[in-house]
Amino acid sequence: MKKIKIKVPATVANLVCGFDILGMAVHEPYDEMEIRISESSEIIIKHTDHYGLPEEASKNVAGVVLLKIQEEFDLKHGFEVIIHKNIKPGSGLGSSAASAAGAAFGANILLGNRLSKEEIVHFAMFGEELASGVRHADNIAPCIYGGIALVKSSDPIDIIPLQSPDLFVAAVHPQVEVKTSDARQILKKSILLKDAVKQWGNIAGLVAGIEKNDHALIGRSLNDVIIEPVRSILIPKFDEIKTKSLQLGALGGGISGSGPSIFMLAEKEETAQHIAKMMKAVYDEIEIDSFVYISKINPTGIEIINESKDSNPLN
Repeated sequence: MKKIKIKVPATVANLVCGFDILGMAVHEPYDEMEIRISESSEIIIKHTDHYGLPEEASKNVAGVVLLKIQEEFDLKHGFEVIIHKNIKPGSGLGSSAASAAGAAFGANILLGNRLSKEEIVHFAMFGEELASGVRHADNIAPCIYGGIALVKSSDPIDIIPLQSPDLFVAAVHPQVEVKTSDARQILKKSILLKDAVKQWGNIAGLVAGIEKNDHALIGRSLNDVIIEPVRSILIPKFDEIKTKSLQLGALGGGISGSGPSIFMLAEKEETAQHIAKMMKAVYDEIEIDSFVYISKINPTGIEIINESKDSNPLN
């Protein structure tokens, strides 16, 4: 019986204007997953965290991914998985993507690296579909590729890894719940052409700024005229935090994924620390618990902690 233990990072999806097509891996927080090949054909999931996520394979995002891999390769054996989540479900920091990407990544290693990165993304997207109803890859891609990833297309899968600018990320996760499925439901079904043109310009500018490591251009491009105005109403104190972050020297930022987490990019760690302190203070003032994270962009994504042969099944 072989096993692998991995560290799977949180991710910031959309990067303000890049809805469903841009995502970024960070160092904190992260999940830990241990995946084993078993002699039985069952997919067994065990959570050691306290979030009460389903452990039945067909109802668990990691389990669904492994079932698809098992079916695709007509595997006679199964997988046993231990998941310890530090990325809270519903945080907007890629919790479901971490489980899905970690399952696909780990299974691929245990199967002798049969899959390309694009194929790993393909299987992981089944987990995202279970979680949100949509097979999107903007969290999964940076988790697997590391750094910042552009999802040019989800069908067929076309992922373009971008440069990782030397920037710091300050993020706050207020302890309120925003479900991805709910956050999608409130979005407008049609948009004005003039807004679309502004958004295209911002996305192009952001990608160019990332590739050129042009911090000023990145800052000017972190503007969303379509999604953020609608979703921000679900997040307490969003406008105040964004305004104060810019006053403290942030390049820009916005909603992480579907929220409620908020992220800001800064050129210096000291600036990121000041922003994180302010974020925490804003939520303390209205008696909402929150967690803050300061990180650089994670250039590697999923990290193998150890890989070994093991004779002991899960307890």
